[in-house]
Amino acid sequence: MSDVQCPGSNVKIVTNSPQETQALAASLSAYLEAGDVISLTGDLGAGKTCFTQGLAKSLGIKERITSPTFNLIKEYKNSLPLYHFDVYRLASADDLFDLGYEEYFYGDGITIIEWGDKIESLLPGVFLKIEFRRLSNENARELAISYKGARWEKVVEKWTGKQK
Repeated sequence: MSDVQCPGSNVKIVTNSPQETQALAASLSAYLEAGDVISLTGDLGAGKTCFTQGLAKSLGIKERITSPTFNLIKEYKNSLPLYHFDVYRLASADDLFDLGYEEYFYGDGITIIEWGDKIESLLPGVFLKIEFRRLSNENARELAISYKGARWEKVVEKWTGKQK
């Protein structure tokens, strides 16, 4: 990983390969706890699922991680469960009410949401947001990391401080 910038509450990290993106996600897992919500945004193919794969592997999840585009949610059971949402196809945030999304957001696992910007009004008051942007190098990505809540301020500081 190269280039860590910290302008205020928005940290930018550049990864140069899918493996670096997964390693960055794996390093975040050490700081996660039940009830954490992570919102991922960015264009198709920007690295959201790749990030989720690295996170899941580091949590000890052995199942193959794919985007749950047609299911909306996939549950991966483990000592710390992972709830993987993909809300790309939702017509509106209201469609999540039928899924009982609050049980996941405030449950006993970690919730990671691809296309989280589509449902930002439903996200809890404390969450981590990672925006993915492709760079000119085909494999390079810029991750803009921001958050809501004092817990994430401390986590982001510790997590990204180790990336320098």
